[in-house]
Amino acid sequence: MTEIDPDEHTVDELTDELETIDDETELQAVLEAEQAGQNRQTAQEAIQRRLEAIGATDAEAESDGDAETIGSGTEDGEGEDAAEGDDDTDEDAAEGDDTDEGEEDDGLSHPTRDKKYVRALEDGEYEDMWVFCETQQGELLDVSKEMLGKARELMDDYAEEYGDERVVAVVVGDDVEGLAEECIAYGADVAVYHEDDRLERFLHKPYTEIAAHMARGQGTTESTDWREYDEPRYALFPATNNGRDLSALVQAELDSGLASDCSDLFIQAEEVTNPAKTGEPGERVTFERVLHMKRPDFSGFEYSTILCLDNPDRDFHPQGASVIPGTFDVPEPDPGREGLVIEHDMALEDDWFRVEVTEHDTLETGVDLTGHEVVVCLGRGIADDPTRGMELGLELVDAFEDADLGITRGIVTSSYEFEGHVEEYSKEERQIGETGQVVAPDLYIAAGVSGAVQHKVGMDESETIVAINTDPSARIHDFSDYFLEGDLFSVLPQLTEAVQAGDLAPEAIADGSGGGDE
Repeated sequence: MTEIDPDEHTVDELTDELETIDDETELQAVLEAEQAGQNRQTAQEAIQRRLEAIGATDAEAESDGDAETIGSGTEDGEGEDAAEGDDDTDEDAAEGDDTDEGEEDDGLSHPTRDKKYVRALEDGEYEDMWVFCETQQGELLDVSKEMLGKARELMDDYAEEYGDERVVAVVVGDDVEGLAEECIAYGADVAVYHEDDRLERFLHKPYTEIAAHMARGQGTTESTDWREYDEPRYALFPATNNGRDLSALVQAELDSGLASDCSDLFIQAEEVTNPAKTGEPGERVTFERVLHMKRPDFSGFEYSTILCLDNPDRDFHPQGASVIPGTFDVPEPDPGREGLVIEHDMALEDDWFRVEVTEHDTLETGVDLTGHEVVVCLGRGIADDPTRGMELGLELVDAFEDADLGITRGIVTSSYEFEGHVEEYSKEERQIGETGQVVAPDLYIAAGVSGAVQHKVGMDESETIVAINTDPSARIHDFSDYFLEGDLFSVLPQLTEAVQAGDLAPEAIADGSGGGDE
């Protein structure tokens, strides 16, 4: 029995405590306590390393299957080769192979079974920031231009700290050479494109294969002699429906990670003490050139900054992120800007085009909330009477000269029942936030909105934010210019009346003067 309860310590604290233990039996007890408690991977790695440090070479075989998996990397860097030296481990692995061979592959347990490289590189060469640009109907999407502008800004700053590296645009589709040239005007140093009339619309398999092929520097000499590295250092994708699919597939194919739906990016050094990254408990290692990828966390009320750091025995590159459309400004194009435009060469297999689009219809444009002077947004605060709440929001919208109605994801996913005359306003096309529209009006009125981070990223660039909520501690209070504590069912009619009377104008609210004769 051990005197140390790992549940009472952070991983760093536990790592320090382990240095005081030289008894293998006690360390095994700590390991078992950790597995029965919080079961933290990094904590178990620290315990395994301490066992190895005191010469307990049989510790891995004596641990259960989970501990064996976590402890497979050894302190001296031998990794899998060290594990092969254990007869019991080899025997178990052989039995596992027999079992796998006899099982029918359902195609679900190995989603990347066709990958060209099963393991990532070790000590690879990485350079440049790649931007995977999405197109639609022969044009670059705005989010592609936004990413190119942000990449240009990041790599200009990078050059001052670390030296010159490039922004590389990737364009895939039908007749896209002109769009590749357009990428240069928006900030790319190099634009690599692949044309094929079968690529007019996004298809998972060929787009993934082409993107990974490009990233690995494969192709003819003519299409690859502009670079001398293994894989990109960074990769940016649009957080659109197609971009979310492509980003996950490409990063998995390249054996790296992905921070999805990011709202900010910056590059700086980062010091870490996690032994999974440093290789030694208690050691501090500074990682240079780290892309910090900021995104809302799963609580909905905080931001998390995601880092993609190498392990001692394998690299994680490219450091990848998908970017929420509207997060960054669209830069002004520079038609005179010069860059390298390269056609990528790769034979596309017919089997990649199993899906054939025989015909298609163009959907209506939908609702665009981005160009209005005023946006009124309704949240779950309308729950007591959803139809009446929607009516009050629309009445306030009508009182302004240039306004429209938005809603939060909470309304989109709710089971609220709306009467027919307002039901159309509850659809996803009006959603504002991380997975909806990003707006920046002169005046944003949020009624019954709690202020989750996922919503905030869609409206926090608004010139003036007015929030109405019965809860004074609602998160939206923290980033509102004006907070009205009250029930939206009573406050909205008063606001509507004031606007109609000319006592409340958007510009007057912005400068705090009210309106009318006041």
